[in-house]
Amino acid sequence: MKALIQRVNEASVTVADDCIAQINVGMLALVGIEKADTKLTASRLLDRLLSYRIFPDDNGRMNLDLRQSGGGLLIVPQFTLVADTAKGRRPGFSGVAEPQLAESLFDYLVTTAEPAVTCFGAGQFGADMQVALINDGPVTFWLNVDP
Repeated sequence: MKALIQRVNEASVTVADDCIAQINVGMLALVGIEKADTKLTASRLLDRLLSYRIFPDDNGRMNLDLRQSGGGLLIVPQFTLVADTAKGRRPGFSGVAEPQLAESLFDYLVTTAEPAVTCFGAGQFGADMQVALINDGPVTFWLNVDP
């Protein structure tokens, strides 16, 4: 399972001109799910999302995690994150989880993440989404959690 995380001043997801989720200060996590991923992988990713220290302390150093900062969490499914781009001019998607598995694991991630933070939002699996954000810093990291 992979996540591209960004520290944001605000972020939102819109589907069919309807804003379905938004947060103010916090973390946007774009999540890609691979064939070998399981609920255990999703749990480990959530632990990393919640404990990754990307928020500034009183001295401006990145020493606080999401819960310590009081920020929101917006999780968005994005299967293109696990594309194979090693060769050619077109991405390959052979490593991407089948839609049924991916949706199940994304739903599991959402239901376990929501009670863990004060402000939470999620994108819609399989939808054509427009994601808007104001990246703070910019601070962006790639997280990889092996199955």
